[in-house]
Amino acid sequence: MSEHSNHSNQESVISVRMMDIITALLFIAIGIVVMMGSIKLGASWGSDGPEAGYFPFYISLIIIFSSAVTLYQAVVVDRKKQAESFVDKESFKQVMAVLLPAIVFVLGVQLIGIYISSVIYIAIFMIWLGKYPAWKALAVAVGVSASLYLMFEYWFQVPLPHGSWINPLEFIGVQ
Repeated sequence: MSEHSNHSNQESVISVRMMDIITALLFIAIGIVVMMGSIKLGASWGSDGPEAGYFPFYISLIIIFSSAVTLYQAVVVDRKKQAESFVDKESFKQVMAVLLPAIVFVLGVQLIGIYISSVIYIAIFMIWLGKYPAWKALAVAVGVSASLYLMFEYWFQVPLPHGSWINPLEFIGVQ
């Protein structure tokens, strides 16, 4: 029996075959973009050696060829993988429970800065997924963010994003 088989009674979100097709098409698209950029840079062998796009061109050619083989296998050869589950609904929900807040965190870093976003992100995860009391979650979240602030802003003197829309730390003098 295949190791990718779904032995549970969970309903599948996407099959292995469809995931192979999507991945192959994605890598073909990436390969084409890299190849076109390499051609613009010059992908041939010049009088003084390889031009700037020479190696990226051939690497993208290998990526496109490999992805085309994967696509052919997924579409023509491995039709049985249609029944094999890549991920079931419960596992997909667990991944989304982490991925979607992470996306919101990244957007929050851009809008309100990394320190305030980190406090919110850490506290929500500790309360929601870790089932910690709110006071512990807030104490850890503030402590971690304050430590990061001191480490990067003062010791390393490397400013991290403070936010493009609003800088919530401005009220204490942080520019």
